[in-house]
Order: sequence, then C-alpha cells, then structure tokens
Amino acid sequence: MKNSGFSIKAGAFCILSIVGAAVLPTNVMAGDVTLKSADGTVNLTGEFLAFEDNSYMVRTPLGDLRIAATRVTCEGESCPVFEIDSADVQIAGSDTLGNGLVPLLLEGYAGNIQAAATISAGADNNIVAELIGDDGYGDDLGSYLVKSAGSNDAFSTLLEKEAHIGMSSRRIRPDEARALRDAGAGNMVSPSQEHIVAVDSLVVITHPSNPINTLTTEQLGKIYSGEIKDWSEVGGTPGKILVVDRPEGSGTRAVFSNAIFGDKPELELAPLEVRIANDNSKVSELVNEHENAIGFVGYAFQRGAKPLTLINECGLSIRADAFSARTEEYALQRRLYLYNRADADSEQMSDFLTYATSPAADAVISKSGFIGLSIDRRIQSLDSDRGRALLNTNVDAYEGAFMRDMLAKMVEYDRLSTTFRFRTGSSALDERGLVDMQRLADYLKAEPDAEVLFVGFTDDVGAFDSNRKLSEDRANQALAQFEQFLGDDIAGYTLDSAGYGEIAPSGCNVSSEGRRINRRVEVWVKTAG
Repeated sequence: MKNSGFSIKAGAFCILSIVGAAVLPTNVMAGDVTLKSADGTVNLTGEFLAFEDNSYMVRTPLGDLRIAATRVTCEGESCPVFEIDSADVQIAGSDTLGNGLVPLLLEGYAGNIQAAATISAGADNNIVAELIGDDGYGDDLGSYLVKSAGSNDAFSTLLEKEAHIGMSSRRIRPDEARALRDAGAGNMVSPSQEHIVAVDSLVVITHPSNPINTLTTEQLGKIYSGEIKDWSEVGGTPGKILVVDRPEGSGTRAVFSNAIFGDKPELELAPLEVRIANDNSKVSELVNEHENAIGFVGYAFQRGAKPLTLINECGLSIRADAFSARTEEYALQRRLYLYNRADADSEQMSDFLTYATSPAADAVISKSGFIGLSIDRRIQSLDSDRGRALLNTNVDAYEGAFMRDMLAKMVEYDRLSTTFRFRTGSSALDERGLVDMQRLADYLKAEPDAEVLFVGFTDDVGAFDSNRKLSEDRANQALAQFEQFLGDDIAGYTLDSAGYGEIAPSGCNVSSEGRRINRRVEVWVKTAG
C-alpha cells in the first residue's frame, strides 16, 4: 500500500491494539455496564463478563447475552479498556455521521473488498476498525479510527493535520475553507475533496404521550426563543415546555436554526427549562424521558419519540420522508459530508471515500436509517397535493392555462427524486448536481426506451412570463449538460424539456431558503408502452 507524506500529530488519536484479528482489553473487574446503539434498538444494562470475538458478553435477567461491538457503545466503569496504538486513517467530526453512519460504511466497505472488519467501540465515542483481506485470512489492509464530536471538529482537526477525513452535517464555511486552503490543504469544495454521502431530515420530536401532532414553524421558533413556554399556548395539555437543544457549534443545531429562524437573527434562548444534549441519541433519550419535552434529531435517531408535522408560513405541510429529502424540498433537510485534505494522499483513505459515495454504499446508508442518493420514482396523480393545487380556480385565465397544461403533462409522467439546482448567480450545477448526473445516467441504463423530461421552475420574484422563460432556459441548460455528460451513450434516449416558472412551489417564497427550494429542475420519466 502507498504511504503518503501526510502525517498525523502524535497523540492526537489512539485506537485499539490488534493482535491477529482480535482486540485485547486489559483486565477489568466484573460490574454493571450499559450497552447502547445509536438508533435506540439496543439499550440494556447487565454484568460485564468478557469481550471476545468482537462482542461484549453481559449477564442480564434474560440470561447471558452476546452483543456485537459494531452495534453498540459501552458505558460504565467496567467497560473494557484497550491498549493504545496508531491508526492508518483517522476520521473526526460530526457525531451524526460518526455514531450513526461511518461505522456501518466501514463494515460495508470491508465486505465490498472481500475483507473482514473487526470494529470495536472505545472510550470517548471512539470507534475502531481493522480490515483484514481475504475475509480475514489475508493481509492487513489498514486500520481506521472514528472520533465523534461535532462538525466544527471536522475542520479544526483537518487544519491541524489531526485527521485524514472530516465528518460534517453541514457544508464547510468560507472562513474554514480559506483557512485550510492557506494551510496547504487544497480547495476544500472541489469534487475531489468534498463528498456528499447522504442526506438527512431533521425531525422535531415530542414525548409519545403528547397530543400535539403539528406545529407551525412560527410556533416552533417561539418555543426555541422562549416566547412560548407552555404547551397550552399551542393547543396542548398545560405543562411547562422542556426545550432540548444542541450546543453552540453543532452542525445539527446550525441546520435547525437556519431553517426555523431564517434570515432573522436567533432570539436569545430563554425558555423556562432547557437542556443541552451533546448528540442525537441523548436528545431522543431526554425527550422520551420527559413528557413535556421537545427536541430535534436526525431522521435515524427518533427512537420511538413522536415526530411532528410542521406547517410553514405559507401553509404547506412539511413531512419528513425519503423522497422529499432526496429532492431537498423538506425544509429541515441537510447534506452529510466527508472532507479530506488534498495532501492526505492515502490509498486506504481514497478507496474508502470512493466506496462511501458510490451506489454500492446505498444499501448500507439505508440500513443505518439515513437517506442515500439513490433515485426514487413517484407517480404524479390528480389527487396528490400538487395535483390539487394545480386545479385551483382562484387564478387568472392566463396563468390558469399554464397550470392546466402542466397538469395534463404531469399525469403522463412519474417524477424522479433527481432534482438539479444551480450555484447562486451561476450556470454551473451545485456540488450535488455532478453526483446526480452520474446517478441519473446509471438509472436510465435500465430504462433504455424511457422518455425523459427536464422540467424547470422558479421562485415568484419577477414577472410571470419572465419566470416562465427563465425556467425553460434552466431546463434546457440541465438537459444540455446531461446530453454532454452522456456523450456517445445518448443514442436511444428520448430527451426533452419544459418550464413552468413559479407554478407549483415546493417551498415558501417569503424566505430565501424557500425561494432556493423553488429554483429547481425536476426530472420526469415515462416508460414506453
């Protein structure tokens, strides 16, 4: 294997010593430990018996149980303590990825290259993976350490050369990218260094017994700014609201704050009761323990809490599902990123990143509870929310004619989750667009006789006809880029474009985020016959 000149500062991280394919803990006294999984499916306490074959052995009222270390973290003084060594690839940053996704990606990557992965949970939220080739009978293929904290840590550790890969639940900020560039790390937003591995919907959760099913985004903002302090103020059972929030610097908190408070500065947080939880699992744990609590977590971390439907300022329902997350039309949605330095030229790192962003990882991402970038297909019917909106008679005859035209065409096609957006003020696709071009091309290989329609939309800023023309231009532009991307493979496809301007908004045009959501090119497909 190639060994690059990139070096990690000594002592920055540590991993479990590996002897053969086994991880050997130091001696520990018997006592109670708690084993927890990130998704909440495992949460048990028992007497620690042993750590062997990459599993914890614990004695419980149900008997002696063996729990794979891949799935859980161990809490308690009797948890095994591991010897220290160094890792070939060190990964740091967001706990959303570090606890919920990356360990499974490492396991999936091992299977993809016919290797065996010994994955164990260490102290301080560390996860360690050792890969052995030929299903465990071959050569050592490298060791990986995953240290979970917050998204800020992704960029600080990359800056200090304390990590090869940074995990972030938000996009890198310009000041962070400039600092890394100036430190010789390269262009952090280039496709070779910025990798979108999944999308995630933030879900607002309450205790299962809470009778509230919906909140407006305005009400939610007032709860988190302290203006609303009792559930009775939003139609619920009287009781002081316990607000569960994330710490400053959390990528999850940044996404929530931007979506709920928008362009307005967040008001000073002053609820009567507030708890700060350092990770998604702790948020859901607190919400499930306190009947008056409210919190927000990643899609994979609901853990039996009650998800709420949000109503935005335009009256549109905001529901968290995989299709709306992939189209990026759900307001509390985020991309999950992996970043690497340009000078961290490690073969183990590069091969893992290639796998993590490939269709081969889709099943693993889905298994983890997150939402991969694979393509969904949805029927567009007359009785859908969009269909009913297009039947609205409270519009003038001129606009109504275009709405009827869109409705007639829409019901002939299914919509794909592939949705293209452009960089602000640019004709270039955004960072996800390039990934989606390849995904769409792969999808259409299985649909060689399909008719594909690129359909453009805009926000409502400007004149109706101007917006319609702009949407047509953007649809043509996306089509042209896709034709160029296909190259010689274009033969056999029927491709066309259309534009409907501000018709059929998916977001609310009163906010910058809503307008961004509405500026899009959708992909519709009709199978011949």
